[in-house]
Amino acid sequence: MQHRHPVIVVGAGIAGVACARELAAAEVPYRLLDRGRRIGGRMAVRTVDGRSVDLGASYFTAHDPLFADQVESWTSRGLARPWTDTFRIATPDGLQGTKTGPVRYAAADGLRALVEDLATGLSVENPVEVLDVTIDASGPVVDGAVASAVVLAMPDPQALDLVADDLAAERKVLGELTWEPVLALAARWPERTWPDLDGVFVNDSPVLTFVADDGARRGDGAPVLVAHADPLFSARHLDKPEDAAPAMLAELTAVLGLDGPPSWQLVKRWGVAKPTAGRDEPYFLGAADVGLAGDGWHGGPRIEAAYLSGRALGTELVRRLG
Repeated sequence: MQHRHPVIVVGAGIAGVACARELAAAEVPYRLLDRGRRIGGRMAVRTVDGRSVDLGASYFTAHDPLFADQVESWTSRGLARPWTDTFRIATPDGLQGTKTGPVRYAAADGLRALVEDLATGLSVENPVEVLDVTIDASGPVVDGAVASAVVLAMPDPQALDLVADDLAAERKVLGELTWEPVLALAARWPERTWPDLDGVFVNDSPVLTFVADDGARRGDGAPVLVAHADPLFSARHLDKPEDAAPAMLAELTAVLGLDGPPSWQLVKRWGVAKPTAGRDEPYFLGAADVGLAGDGWHGGPRIEAAYLSGRALGTELVRRLG
């Protein structure tokens, strides 16, 4: 009876795909739905002039053995590579020093390629726009389709828009965290005119928080930079993100001492980029069999946390469904 209906996983970012893999491995029927034309969620990539540019997450780290094993699989096959353990520190007045931390990993074809690799062999239905998640006597229901269980693998505010009032426990959990917006500016120059660096944490700036040298990150040396904006600055420009480009370019020029305007530029808007804090629990799964997973769980926000959250929820659903 429990397998009479599939588990419906909504969201094919790394958390949703990791969850679906656990279900598929245990031969639990599932449907994996995503609203995008391509999967990947916030590990997003834009192709410009035939070259991939990461516009979502900038990098990832690996601490937990389960995720480290997955990262080793990616690196051994050339899909990911260790990038750097050192970023520069800057203020709006320019570069100031360095900061060393854990090894950051990057992907030669963009981070989305890692999600697509993880989804190998899975059936994905996209683009599918889910509108409503509720519950009736048969169990949880997604847009009229009854499920054995439902997984919402997406930012909390997006999940909250889907969950009906009769799922009160889920709505309460989804309202606990505050999520910040981020604008990402990508720009290419005719040549590299900035100092050698991998990335820059920008302090004391009302405009920028982080800059990645995408040529160094990708390993091809392309003169491309990706800058992430301050959440408050981003919030003021969500309706017209392109209007933020001049201020972001001016701050980027001041921080790195750039010479001349870029050849092209684009701005990507992330209305709910990341939570201001993470939960220690790996996921939520209540009596209604509606599960919540993603980088707001497992101590996030990190790509690693999202992967572990989705995988743990998938494992628990296999156990619960027998």
